[in-house]
Amino acid sequence: MAAGSDPSTGGVQTGDERSGGSRGVEPDYRFTLANERTFLAWIRTALALIAGAVAVLHLVPLDWHAGVQLAIGLALTGLAIVITVYAPLRWLSVQKAMRRGRPLPMSALPVITAVGVALVCGVVLIGSYWL
Repeated sequence: MAAGSDPSTGGVQTGDERSGGSRGVEPDYRFTLANERTFLAWIRTALALIAGAVAVLHLVPLDWHAGVQLAIGLALTGLAIVITVYAPLRWLSVQKAMRRGRPLPMSALPVITAVGVALVCGVVLIGSYWL
């Protein structure tokens, strides 16, 4: 068995680009699939935010000041862009950590998303009741 091999996987060493592009031990396929599902969930979240932006800007008849509608639409779109850029980077870093047997890196994306959605909700409330 090669040095640095994981005996639980039969010592298989790989550097397959399809699995994250880093050398290391092939992780259990269930973890790889879970990582992929998480990536896809973030992409679905970004798509939902874009759909919300389109609805606020073009579909829902709101009696708001045009600036408030634009601010909400841009905030939702901006948050969707952040998620879309960050999701593949997160997928890759988790994949590399699993292949190298390291702890999974912390992610700021859930906090960014929660704060962004909370701010949009606050602007929606202000727009609905005070503007």
